[in-house]
Amino acid sequence: MIATDKMRNGVNVEQLGATVEAVQNDNSLAKFEFRAKNNWITGGHCVSSIKGFYGVGQEDATRKETFTMEADHPEVLLGEDLAANPAEYVLHALGSCLTAAMTYHAAAQGIDIESMESSLKGGVDLQGFLGLNPEIRKGFNGIEVKFKVKSDASEDQLRALSQFSPVFDMLTNPTPVNIVFEK
Repeated sequence: MIATDKMRNGVNVEQLGATVEAVQNDNSLAKFEFRAKNNWITGGHCVSSIKGFYGVGQEDATRKETFTMEADHPEVLLGEDLAANPAEYVLHALGSCLTAAMTYHAAAQGIDIESMESSLKGGVDLQGFLGLNPEIRKGFNGIEVKFKVKSDASEDQLRALSQFSPVFDMLTNPTPVNIVFEK
């Protein structure tokens, strides 16, 4: 991707700089709340809808469309294979967030990225989910991310840039989850 004075890696660096400055002047603008509503269809099939969020000191009203995402499980896991499974969405979220973090922070530092792709894989042992062995995790026992990046940046620079990913942080550090039931 070709850099201009205003755009680098597809990021408007002028706008990025203004955002950083605004948050430095008023850190309450940095507080965001993202939301999703999930509806169960049948079996492992669910549909989530996402539209509103809170950010930059107010409820956002710029989104015109509601985003929907379906999740299901492959037939071997008793699903109907109508959509990616939730674990695959986690891989998608991680890969997308790592990529965005590197792209944005590289742009801010004047680093050009010509192209980037990643492949992700995570292993799961069903003995944990099925309750057969309490010693085995229910979730991923590890995730491997491989990047192919065409850039003048070094591997150390790219690794440092990737560490700004919020999803990477969510997965590598405990995130409190509070489950509440209503009838």
